[in-house]
Amino acid sequence: MNAFLQTCLTFPTLLYSIVLAVCVAYWALAATGLVDADGPDGLLGGDGDGHSDGEAAGVAAMLAKLGLAGVPVMLVATVLSFIGWLGTYFVQLLLLQHLPGALRIVVGIVVAVAMLVPGLFATSLLLRPLSRLLLKLRPPADPSILGRTATVSTPSVDAGYGQATVDDGGAGLVLQVRHHESGRFKRGDRVVLIEYIDAQHAYRVISEQQFNTL
Repeated sequence: MNAFLQTCLTFPTLLYSIVLAVCVAYWALAATGLVDADGPDGLLGGDGDGHSDGEAAGVAAMLAKLGLAGVPVMLVATVLSFIGWLGTYFVQLLLLQHLPGALRIVVGIVVAVAMLVPGLFATSLLLRPLSRLLLKLRPPADPSILGRTATVSTPSVDAGYGQATVDDGGAGLVLQVRHHESGRFKRGDRVVLIEYIDAQHAYRVISEQQFNTL
């Protein structure tokens, strides 16, 4: 038990242990009703200033890119931190503890950062079935089109106005779209739907180029 705790509280495992502990505490509080289980996702909905909307768009676009559109942000963070914790735990146990002090710290930093790559891949693989299920269960908004490319059909798009069309193989879908930066898009521009805004019955969008570089 002492060896287990020592490994958990040793860098770089300690970083993931802290994040995982925060996630577990969050879910424990959510289960008792002391915090809103949709809290972080609500904050990412972005009713605030442009900076907040930009961050929300970035996170939503990243989740859509990973095939995790609709999955709660805290669930993604929990699974990612657990996989990172598991990886760094065994690397620390089998390798790092046998290295000299300075080298252990340097290699530990590399391991902590590098573990995000397989962590993101594994998280996407594990949660994609849940994402598909959640998207199917969502109402009328048809969130299954998140990640699809649309063409702006109005003169401009801003935080309160804009429309775009999506080719559905038929007459096409005409959707309300929003972007925090006024004048960023004009008629004919290609955008990607990354998030559904319930309050406005509209989709948050980013440019196709920005989506492809994420």
